[in-house]
Amino acid sequence: MGSVGFMTYPTPPGAPVDAASPRERLLAAAARLFHEQGVHIGVDTLCRAAGVSKRSMYKLFNSKDELVAASLEGVAPDYRAALLPPDDDNRSPRERILHVFEQLEHLEPIQQFRGCPYVAAAVQLKSPEHPASVVARRHKDGLTAFFRYEAERAGAHDPDLLARRLTLVFDGASARSVVQAHPLDGLSIETATILLDAAGVRDPLPRNGC
Repeated sequence: MGSVGFMTYPTPPGAPVDAASPRERLLAAAARLFHEQGVHIGVDTLCRAAGVSKRSMYKLFNSKDELVAASLEGVAPDYRAALLPPDDDNRSPRERILHVFEQLEHLEPIQQFRGCPYVAAAVQLKSPEHPASVVARRHKDGLTAFFRYEAERAGAHDPDLLARRLTLVFDGASARSVVQAHPLDGLSIETATILLDAAGVRDPLPRNGC
C-alpha cells in the first residue's frame, strides 16, 4: 500500500505489497511523489521509484498526463474519508458541515499534510483542460455539492451561495496552513461558523427542554 501523508493508494484486497502490479506501483509512486515534489516531476524519476520501465509505463498509460489524473483519482477515497462525515451519521447538517473544517484543522499539523491535493495539482498545471485539472475540478465540485446538500437540508437562505463560500474558506484555509506553516488555531471553524449563522443554518432546538 503506497502512502501519501494521511492518504493511501491501496493494492488489491489480500495482495501483499511486493506483489503489486506495475500499474499499482506506478500509481502509488506517482501519488507520493506528486504530493511531495509536485506534478512536474520527471517520468524517469517516477519509473525508478515504482521499479517500472518507461516502456511499461507507456503501455499502461498513454501519457504522463493520464498518470497524473489517475493518481489523483486513486487518493480520492482516502481524502474524502479523512474529511467528510459518514453517511449514516446522525448529527445535524450544521454539525456535518463543521466536521469538514474540524478535520482540516486536525490534519493541518500532520507533517506530511500539504493542503488539498486537487488545488495543488490544478495550480501547478494551470491548464483547465489538462486531464488532472478535470479530475481536480470534479472532486472540488463534489465538496461543494456536499456543502450544498447539507445547507439545503438545514434550510439555508441561499444553499448554493453558502456552499461556494464554504468551499472558498476550505481552500483558503488549507492553502494558508501550507504557506504559513502555522496552526490554523480554529480560524477555519470560526469562519465557517460565521457563514452558517449568517445563512440561517443553526442546530435544531432540543425537544421538551432536553
